[in-house]
Amino acid sequence: MQIFLNGDSFSIEEDKSTIENLIQKLKLNPEVIIVELNRKIVEKKDYSQKKVNQGDKIEIIQFIGGG
Repeated sequence: MQIFLNGDSFSIEEDKSTIENLIQKLKLNPEVIIVELNRKIVEKKDYSQKKVNQGDKIEIIQFIGGG
């Protein structure tokens, strides 16, 4: 199925369509990101249960340390 990830079209498998599975596929550390699904922030505790649907718009912001 097609979603929009950070403004670009992105394909994911329907049977693995949770925020948690998407994060795993992208090899991101959930502790250092914020996920927005259709303009609403998703709580980290909800990543495993929050379903991703066809056409959803997901923004992932990753924190990077520096100085």
